[in-house]
Amino acid sequence: MTAPLSVRRLGRATLARQLLLRRESRPAVETVGELVGLQAQNAWSPYVALWSRLEGFRHAELSDALEDRRLARIAVMRGTIHLVTAADAVLLPALTAPLFLRALATHGEHGAALRALDLPAVAQAARRLVEEQPRVTTDLGTLLAQQWPGVAPGALAQAARGTLPLVQVPPRGLWGRSGATTWTTADHWLPDASAAAPDVSDPRERAAQLDRLVLRYLAAFGPAATTDVQRWSGLTGLRAVRDRLVADGRAVPLLAAPGPGRARPYEVLDVPGAPLPDEDVPAPVRFLPDYDNLLLAHADRSRFVDEEHRRALSAPNGVVPGTVLVDGRVAATWSTAVRREGPGRLATVTVTPLVPLAAGERRALLDEAEAFVRFREDAADDHAVVLDA
Repeated sequence: MTAPLSVRRLGRATLARQLLLRRESRPAVETVGELVGLQAQNAWSPYVALWSRLEGFRHAELSDALEDRRLARIAVMRGTIHLVTAADAVLLPALTAPLFLRALATHGEHGAALRALDLPAVAQAARRLVEEQPRVTTDLGTLLAQQWPGVAPGALAQAARGTLPLVQVPPRGLWGRSGATTWTTADHWLPDASAAAPDVSDPRERAAQLDRLVLRYLAAFGPAATTDVQRWSGLTGLRAVRDRLVADGRAVPLLAAPGPGRARPYEVLDVPGAPLPDEDVPAPVRFLPDYDNLLLAHADRSRFVDEEHRRALSAPNGVVPGTVLVDGRVAATWSTAVRREGPGRLATVTVTPLVPLAAGERRALLDEAEAFVRFREDAADDHAVVLDA
């Protein structure tokens, strides 16, 4: 009988699939598709995520892909903004639509108003407005309020965001540029992808696409339990998907060793042939952006972060800071600041360790930090690294 996979080996497997054991030379668009999107609440986050994964990655590669519509920023998994391929910008909102509708019904500020609305009618009106021209959130709410004068514009804008697949259009998301969050529908922004998208309103097609989504998740984040897939996606009722995949051999059940909070081994799923490196394979220092999916894609995050550090990283407002992996685990946080110094601007990255670092680990961290701050603050004239005690 195969021994249960250790927590450390689970971590190495996911790091390999996330391209965090070594940088690879491959196109950014292909990488975003293989990783089933990158977390993108902040416009700069996917740039850092790709820099840590791809050899020779440059800011323009991502900006160009947003401008020519090979990539898009849209709310999908867990109801949060992700950078995804054009095909996923059409498919994933259709699969995750139920969680957005649930969120409308339980919305803390506007729930009562939203439950009383004719949501299909609001969605139809909002679609017409944002396809006429991309709209910022406040303008969309104000225009909708002309048809529903007794409803707060904020509630109406929320209804539109919860019932339509809305992409954030450039210049939002372009490196070195800024702009208000401006929306249009994925169907309107990405007509070719929309025309080629499967019809998931058909129950059989929806089941097939859910199967494919879980297999893609396992290829990017596995081995993992069904509860991990549910945490990553925000979807529920995936036990039937698990049973189909195991029954026909597309996924294989494995045992994972008990970790924090578990008294006995438990089941994880994997796709046949996926990387499963030894737990002693070296894992280099890597800088991760805030909200990186590596740290959000499992219900049990012990493969990457100690419980005490996980709690310390959880801010009351839900903000997840930028983190640093050392030997495959979260060992530090980072922040950058830019200030004027003399005739130019100095950019500093401050790294705050969470655990003691060996001399070799400190040297590797400082080397990676030197390269990182030059990428993250490329417009600065000079750069520095501070290792905070």
